[in-house]
Amino acid sequence: MSANPLSSAQPAEAEDKYIVPGLERGLRLLAEFSARDRVLSAAELSRRLNVPRSTVFRLLVTLESTGYVERTDGGREYRLGLAVLRLGFDYLASLELTELGGPLLNRLRDEIEFPCNLVVRDGRSVVYVAKAAASRPFASNINVGARLPVHATVLGRVLLEDLTLEQLRAIYPEPELQVYSDSTPRTVQALFDMLQQDRERGYVLHEGFFEASISTIAAPVRDRTGKVVAALGATIPASRLSAEELDRMVASVRSTAGELSRLLGFRRQRQAGQTQARVVSMHRN
Repeated sequence: MSANPLSSAQPAEAEDKYIVPGLERGLRLLAEFSARDRVLSAAELSRRLNVPRSTVFRLLVTLESTGYVERTDGGREYRLGLAVLRLGFDYLASLELTELGGPLLNRLRDEIEFPCNLVVRDGRSVVYVAKAAASRPFASNINVGARLPVHATVLGRVLLEDLTLEQLRAIYPEPELQVYSDSTPRTVQALFDMLQQDRERGYVLHEGFFEASISTIAAPVRDRTGKVVAALGATIPASRLSAEELDRMVASVRSTAGELSRLLGFRRQRQAGQTQARVVSMHRN
């Protein structure tokens, strides 16, 4: 049997010859568009990618012909096309997590009458993969595909709660974390300490952690290995709700997250054994 030319045993320089430069540049170009930079010109893209404008123009023409970018009304700037949106939603629809979680989010939304979301972690970002919008107007309106900083959001805290201090420092090597509100932890150690309390509690309820006057209830979703693979949450106006209503909503969010975890194969007994092993390991270290 012939060796795999892209196996890990091959040196990096050997792998480079299999990279298609035009495709790599095209993907880098698409990645420059974001919620903050929805429209970009060829000149700006050329500057960001550090490639000639003529090369960027050829890339844009190719991407435009396949629907991945489109010209704005003026014709001199570009934005992402519908092909990117279709690709993203097709991927999300293929996830077991969203297939199983969608109906549960809708049911939870109907029960508490506030927006509900399901998120996963991508590096240092929370990514919204499913949502159930409420019929009543609400101050916070996050769409599927939106990205927010993990360390500064309630949902992000849930996604990080299983990580060790060393793992957190690998993600955040900087001495101080970026601050988004008065509640944002300033250091990795402060974040770690907060996560330990979250894990012990089993859920997070916090007002104004990322946005003023916006409260979030969040609970972890675990897979069959016991790993936190998602966070399920509800966005609520906590200051306008009674203690009894909050308790009821917290119970509903936790119950729904637990149900989704069971559908993904999670079993509490297995998790308890893994937690005990982790505690023993921490004491040994």
